[in-house]
Amino acid sequence: MSIFKTRPAPCAFLDEVDAALDEANNDRFIRIIRELVSESQFIIIMHSNWTMNIADHLYGITMQEPGVSTRVSVELTGANVA
Repeated sequence: MSIFKTRPAPCAFLDEVDAALDEANNDRFIRIIRELVSESQFIIIMHSNWTMNIADHLYGITMQEPGVSTRVSVELTGANVA
């Protein structure tokens, strides 16, 4: 993230970067992402509820019936998420 702060890219893909983080380090990660989001767009693949809470949009795949995958999209901008 230090390199990213000095040379930000317009878009970044992060895959499971929060998986091994404990709560304190996940809070630090979220603060850094919030700082950088004004300059860059982030696409984060994650399972952490803490990281999901800062998202503007969530995308996922569900399988309500066997063998049929459905894409799910939820816009959280302006939503009251606790």
